Amino acid sequence: MIDKLHSIGFTDAMITSCVITILIAIIVIAASRKMELIPGNIQNMIELGIEKLHNFFEGIMGEHLCRRYFPLVGTLFIYILICNYSGLLPFAGEAPGFRAPTSDINFPAGMAILVFILIQAIGIREHRGLGTYKRMFKPFVFIFPLLLMDELVKPISLTFRLYGNTYGDEEVIRAFFDILPIGLPVVMQILVVLLALIQALVFSLLTAIYIGEACEDEEHL
Repeated sequence: MIDKLHSIGFTDAMITSCVITILIAIIVIAASRKMELIPGNIQNMIELGIEKLHNFFEGIMGEHLCRRYFPLVGTLFIYILICNYSGLLPFAGEAPGFRAPTSDINFPAGMAILVFILIQAIGIREHRGLGTYKRMFKPFVFIFPLLLMDELVKPISLTFRLYGNTYGDEEVIRAFFDILPIGLPVVMQILVVLLALIQALVFSLLTAIYIGEACEDEEHL
């Protein structure tokens, strides 16, 4: 099966990302069907986590934008986090069809380009036109080339920030396992669990900040 997918152009990272997407969809559908007015322990933990995440992004984006775009930034955080953690599982990067999507530069690049396009669309939507680009001429018109370059660099920054950290973590852990297979790699695994969380948070946080910048002249902000 894996060989057939490879033959039509699917990489190991693509296969893993598809599996993760399907698993998340199944979990969300199953959880939403069993929601109760008086939540149990699992539902309570999930709702608390989502509430904390919402409050965090609300502090960054403001109430209006967070109400509209929290599903986007929240999904990015959860999805990237699970993709990062998939690289910590045994045989990740070794077994056929199993590789952390974020360790393949095509995956972070694809997400960064998608986020960049969405940010432009969100800015145009909130300003009801091209008014979102007025910020590139402030405070002085002659700084437009610099601000334009800064805008175009955003997807590149998002790509290499996520890819570089994930790929580097995998290589460091692999090297430690080769040198000292007992003890130190376990410590590194614990550290990487934290770093994977930070990487997912940074990507979604930067997305939230970019959305805020694209809509910063709106009267409701």
